[in-house]
Amino acid sequence: MTAAKYVEIARKIESRIEIGQYSEGSKLPTHRSLADSFSTTAVTVAKAYSLLTEMGLVESFVGRGSYVKKLPQLKQVIQSEREEKDKNFSILQPCFKEQLSQLQTTFSQIFTQQMSAQLFSYREDTGAMVHKEAGRLWCEAYGLEVSRAEQILLCNGAQHALSSLIECYSKEGDYIALEAQTYPGVIAIIKSLGRKPVAVSMDEHGMQAEALDEVCQQFKPSLVVVVPSHQNPTTVTMPKARRQAIAKVIQQHPVWLLEDDIYAFLNQELVPAITNLVPEKSFYISSLSKAISPGLRCGFIKAPQSQVSHVSEYIRTMVWHASAFMFECAQRLIESGMAFEMAAEQKRIAEQRQEIAKQMLSQALPDLTFQCQASSYHIWLTLPPSWQVDSLVQTAKEHGVLVSSGHFFEAQNQPNHSIRISLMAIADDAVFQSGLKQLVSLIKRENLSVMPI
Repeated sequence: MTAAKYVEIARKIESRIEIGQYSEGSKLPTHRSLADSFSTTAVTVAKAYSLLTEMGLVESFVGRGSYVKKLPQLKQVIQSEREEKDKNFSILQPCFKEQLSQLQTTFSQIFTQQMSAQLFSYREDTGAMVHKEAGRLWCEAYGLEVSRAEQILLCNGAQHALSSLIECYSKEGDYIALEAQTYPGVIAIIKSLGRKPVAVSMDEHGMQAEALDEVCQQFKPSLVVVVPSHQNPTTVTMPKARRQAIAKVIQQHPVWLLEDDIYAFLNQELVPAITNLVPEKSFYISSLSKAISPGLRCGFIKAPQSQVSHVSEYIRTMVWHASAFMFECAQRLIESGMAFEMAAEQKRIAEQRQEIAKQMLSQALPDLTFQCQASSYHIWLTLPPSWQVDSLVQTAKEHGVLVSSGHFFEAQNQPNHSIRISLMAIADDAVFQSGLKQLVSLIKRENLSVMPI
């Protein structure tokens, strides 16, 4: 559907402002003169100016006319697209700018103190026991029960853990059960290894146990992959009762559970891991990437005691040894308590940004629905079926604002009319807020463009 006339006019004026045809602080043409040039009415031009005012590009004064906003306001809205990097609301990562000094200090301490040659040598096993013990402390702090530190296997982040376990415990052509909307990385792993993803329906509490039972009966999947805390992309955290129901289904079928709990540190209260209920049929995955830094490639797999040797042999065979140096850093951060402080700081920032985003979205887009939690890294915004989601994502990208289209998260390529808005990748608070305002304005403009004329 074509955009309303006044929306088209607003877009043309916006383009002229961006290229400097209407310079900052300059007076815009009168309603009547612009109406004549666009072969429309003064009322339509007035509506276009009103839209531009809402977008923060124009300011109007009774009796004086309309003007392009002066710097610094205009710079924040438009020129920052040229002078700053893209405003990235598309990637889930911690806002770790303020934690770089702590990481630098930890790395410096390792280099300046007496270092063991083992940090730079091949290892016979999947990591030093002291590093596994640090992994045990990390996982237990967020709801996992671990009998022995030797059950903790070290890996290069959660993605490495998922790919290793999927290849170890399934074969080409096998079905892998997933949440209907899930992390695109795991979908890519499954397809690249020749496995077949099968979607399990979800509700407000996450993966539905009854639906999982039906999938297990019909497709006989080798593995079930679940993100139980602050699920990507829906933000759902499974309550204890749902986790128990999922564990019951796992117990009833010949299937392994991969519990990807990398966001457990964001939970408002401690929620026991599903793995605790089925310890011999489940692998628990955690990492420091989301809580501290993506560059700190330290992941942890808690394996059933009966499977420790099998997974260890696979990691050795595939030459996927994790860096002892990185895990030395992880160990020091965890044992000193600094890692938990850094994770808590990320949670605090997420809570603050969620509040800003929810208030802005609720006020500006009251007719749209969105899912979020108080401490999630992201928001799942659902758009009307009539909207062209990919077109909105592309338009936002052209304006220097990056968001993720919902169809990337569909386990089986179903239609999706949502976008995921990540809140943590932009380090600067002012840039974050200006970018969010810009995104909201673009969404409002899209809303107007699909309304009947």
